Amino acid sequence: MVREQPHLLHVFSTFVPAGPETRAVRLIEGAGHEFRHTILAMDGRTDASTLFSGKYDVKLAEAPPRAGSFATLRRMRALIVELRPSALLTYNWGAFDGVLAARSLRYDRVIHHEDGFNADEASEFKARRVWARRLVLPRVHRVIVPSRKLERIAASNWKLEPAQVLCVPNGIDLARFQPADGRPSLRHELGIPSRAPLVGWVGHMRLEKNPLRFLKAAARIDPELGAHFLVLGDGPERKPCEDLAAKTPTLYGRTHFVGHQSDPREHYRAMDAFCISSDTEQMPIALVEAMTSSLPVVTTDVGDVRSMLAPEQDDWVVPLDERASAWPLAEKLTELVRDATLRVRLGAANRSKALREYGFETMLTAHRNVWRSATRGEVLR
Repeated sequence: MVREQPHLLHVFSTFVPAGPETRAVRLIEGAGHEFRHTILAMDGRTDASTLFSGKYDVKLAEAPPRAGSFATLRRMRALIVELRPSALLTYNWGAFDGVLAARSLRYDRVIHHEDGFNADEASEFKARRVWARRLVLPRVHRVIVPSRKLERIAASNWKLEPAQVLCVPNGIDLARFQPADGRPSLRHELGIPSRAPLVGWVGHMRLEKNPLRFLKAAARIDPELGAHFLVLGDGPERKPCEDLAAKTPTLYGRTHFVGHQSDPREHYRAMDAFCISSDTEQMPIALVEAMTSSLPVVTTDVGDVRSMLAPEQDDWVVPLDERASAWPLAEKLTELVRDATLRVRLGAANRSKALREYGFETMLTAHRNVWRSATRGEVLR
């Protein structure tokens, strides 16, 4: 007797091409035909669905009404009853209505993911959300986090038992990423001189990612060094960033916005250095991609980024200081822009660590095992 494909219902606040959404696409494709999937975006945005190859059974559900919490909760309850998923997967606070709906139905096959916090919780947690997590998450099947910092928060703030929280570091298909080599053809296409030091930034352009901090730091680099700046991503902060680049003499003509790239490998290869300027992170996939591409990194000290990087990179992780937020990044970026030998040494150390620790198969195995245990109704031990 052939067992029916387990059906996974994935609930996101939004399904745009950001870290958790891109990771979900890769995991769904990596699991192949073992499961079928339905994606629900609470805000109705499903841009990341274009990343699917079309080879596997993935459907999109209609977004629930946003007329108020009770209307949303009723719609979520009705959807769970209608679809009868083998397991419900929810992603971050924006999908917490899905967790509440499941609990109101006494449905416990819930896998909840916490990947970090938005701008409204970058510096301080909201008490209502902390209490909601404390009350509800102990009753779900498993909580998955990508960083040790979040694992500690789950234990100390949300009071979850260690056995219920699984830390799964983000991983990528390492073989697909080659060491940076300048990519002269791409530079020519973008109007970047072949020998210009090129510093890159990659991410969904939201407040908490703070791409403006990156550009303010870039503006302080001596223009005589000839550096250029490459920004990959879209989002609400793109327009302010473009406006800043247009009116700042040290950025004008040197800053290149290329939007979201579904396959950014060639862009990483064109870079000489990489920057993370976020107010909050946990374990950014873009950082793993940059490391695998042999790039040295300058970053704010957020989430697990310090421990992710090679030990040689420690001096290029700068404190998150709002009073002088761009200056530390600018100083460290200047060091890398000036010294090609230093860039090569740090980049090689980063690639070596990424190849040892951040493979996709390890991440896929961990997630797939949790999917299997939830769909089979196994009890955690």
